Amino acid sequence: MRGRANRRRTGAERAELDAVENWALRRAVSWTVLAGGTANVIMQLAMRPVAYGVMESPVVEGNLFTNPERRARTTIAYIAVTMLGGPEERAAMRRATNRSHARVRSEPGAPVSYDAFDPALQKWVAACLYRGAEDAYTAVHGPPEGAFRDEFYRQGMVFGTTLQMPPEAWPPTRDAFEAYWRETLAGLEIDDPTREYLMRIVRLEYLGRRIPAPLLRWRARMVAGHLPPEFRELMRMPWSEADQRAFDRSTRRLAGLMRVLPRSAREWPIRRQLRDVQRRLAAGRPLF
Repeated sequence: MRGRANRRRTGAERAELDAVENWALRRAVSWTVLAGGTANVIMQLAMRPVAYGVMESPVVEGNLFTNPERRARTTIAYIAVTMLGGPEERAAMRRATNRSHARVRSEPGAPVSYDAFDPALQKWVAACLYRGAEDAYTAVHGPPEGAFRDEFYRQGMVFGTTLQMPPEAWPPTRDAFEAYWRETLAGLEIDDPTREYLMRIVRLEYLGRRIPAPLLRWRARMVAGHLPPEFRELMRMPWSEADQRAFDRSTRRLAGLMRVLPRSAREWPIRRQLRDVQRRLAAGRPLF
C-alpha cells in the first residue's frame, strides 16, 4: 500500500529496535520537555499531510478538542515510553498507536493525501520530537558534545522506531540530520486552516473555559519562543527583542530550577505517565 513500510519486520528485528538504550535521552527528561510541547506540535503539523491527518482524523476519542485529558495523557505517555521506558512498554505503545493510526488515511482524491503509517511522515514527527528533546537538554545542561552528542542522537531514533519508521530512515549522523532538517524545512507550509487550528491550541480553546487574557499573552509568547524563527514566520506570530528577553528570563529560571532539583523531581511529570502505562499493562487495560 502506498506510503506504508515496504516490508514487515520480524519479531526479532522489532525486539532489537525496542531494546535500544535510552540512558542518554533520559538526561533530557525534565519539565522543560513539556514546556516546549505546543511548539513541537506546531513544528510537526507544519508538514501538511501530518496536519491534515490530525485535523481530519476519524479517531474521535483521540481528538484534543473532544477529549483533551486523554489526548494529553497519551501524548505524554509516548514521550515517557520512548525516553524512559523499556522494550515491553515500547512494543505495547506501538501496538496501541498502530490501532489508532490504522484509521488515519485520506480518502481517494482528497486535496491533501496522507497515511499515518507513511514512514516519511513518521520520520518528520520523530525529527521534531528529537529536536524537542535536544532543546530540552540544551536548556538545562548546555549543548550535547562529543561522544555523548553522537549517542544522544543515535538513541533519538526511538521516537520513530517506536512507530513504524524503519531505522535506516533515521539520518546516520547528527550532521546528516541537520541537512535533512534544513532540506525539509524549506518545503514546509502552514495554510490558513492549519494555522487557525494551531492557534486554537495556543489559545487553550480545548479546555472549554475562559482563560484570562494576560495568561494567554504569556502562553503565546512562550509557545512562540520555543519555535525556531522559521516556524514563527509560518505561523505569523509576532516576535520582538522584548519578547526574546522575557522568554530568555523564563527559560533561565526553569532551567536553573531543573539543575537543583533531584532527578526524581525533574522526571516526575513524565515518569508518572510511564507508571500509568506500566499499571495499564499489568492490569490488561488499553493504553489508549
